[in-house]
Amino acid sequence: MDADVVIAGAGPAGAIAATVLARAGARVLLLERNRFPRPKLCGDSINPGAVSILERLGLSGVLADGLPVGGMVVSGEGAVRVRGPYPDAVRGVSLTRAVLDARLAGAAVQAGARLDEGVVVRGPVVNDGCVRGVEVSGGSGSTRQITALVVIAADGHFSRVARPLRLSRAAARPRRWAIGAYFEGVHDLGEHGEMHVRRDHYIGVAPVPGGLANACLVSARRSLLRNRGALIAHLAADPVLRDRFADARMVGQPTVLGPLAIDSPAAGYPGLLLAGDAAGFIDPMTGDGLRFAFRGGELAALEALRVLEYGWNDSHRRLQRSRRAEFGRKWRFNRALRAVAARPLAVRAASVAARVAPGAVRRVIAYAGDI
Repeated sequence: MDADVVIAGAGPAGAIAATVLARAGARVLLLERNRFPRPKLCGDSINPGAVSILERLGLSGVLADGLPVGGMVVSGEGAVRVRGPYPDAVRGVSLTRAVLDARLAGAAVQAGARLDEGVVVRGPVVNDGCVRGVEVSGGSGSTRQITALVVIAADGHFSRVARPLRLSRAAARPRRWAIGAYFEGVHDLGEHGEMHVRRDHYIGVAPVPGGLANACLVSARRSLLRNRGALIAHLAADPVLRDRFADARMVGQPTVLGPLAIDSPAAGYPGLLLAGDAAGFIDPMTGDGLRFAFRGGELAALEALRVLEYGWNDSHRRLQRSRRAEFGRKWRFNRALRAVAARPLAVRAASVAARVAPGAVRRVIAYAGDI
């Protein structure tokens, strides 16, 4: 065996899983196709629930230099605007994924995991109905097999490990695409994240270190993938954002991603456990994707440790039950918000409700922040 556990993908879920496993004494090989630091389309907001997980794991140091996030501002149509501070002075953190992911991967290496960058995982190695490792290729293009007692797929929502086993698929509906970029010179940035919900799209805005703002447009229109000017056009046309972005300049190139929502019918396969987006990817509307990644990586690592000690014995099914118990209510909450945002009439009705009962929106903001 090349390792006790091989983990495909060194993003937040994979890095957390590697850290937990390495601290327990497992031989861990962490594979990443890119090299750190690398960009990642994300809202860059780590909600209070995700921050608490890092603190519990002794990893709060990775949040150094991040900006405090004190809540959310939500706007709808008809000049509806609700400011929802997190209760009891609870704070989230804003930090770019390029910085966060590199620090989490570094923490895994410090814990004792081995990190191989620039390695592309091509797919699972399956023998006798069980995943025994992964097939990879490097810069030379030649392929080889890496064997392990347990494989954890944390290689994103287009997972090359999970998809060949039919464990990951794009959600039937609603299907949305995203385009995001960083801007400098944006006016009136505070310490709150922002979500601006419109009839056929929504726009998230968050301050990030360095005086920049992260702006991300999410829409059901697939044409966004072909039109990189769509983000600037929507910012310029939005009545709430156009003046604030009037003097802004895009830093770097925009990034596109889609379709966003990914469903996974199972949390693994004999020999294989899923974590992070490979285990199901939600629309980023609620901003709690990183908590799912952190805790999901930890759950996969804990199950892998049981495998190493007691043998396989349906661990992928136990992981599925653990994930449902941990995330089930929040998944339903997120799907409900996703469905509302996909229907213009529902968005209009929600805007009216927010004007009449802003307290309800504040409670939704607190729940979305996993407080």
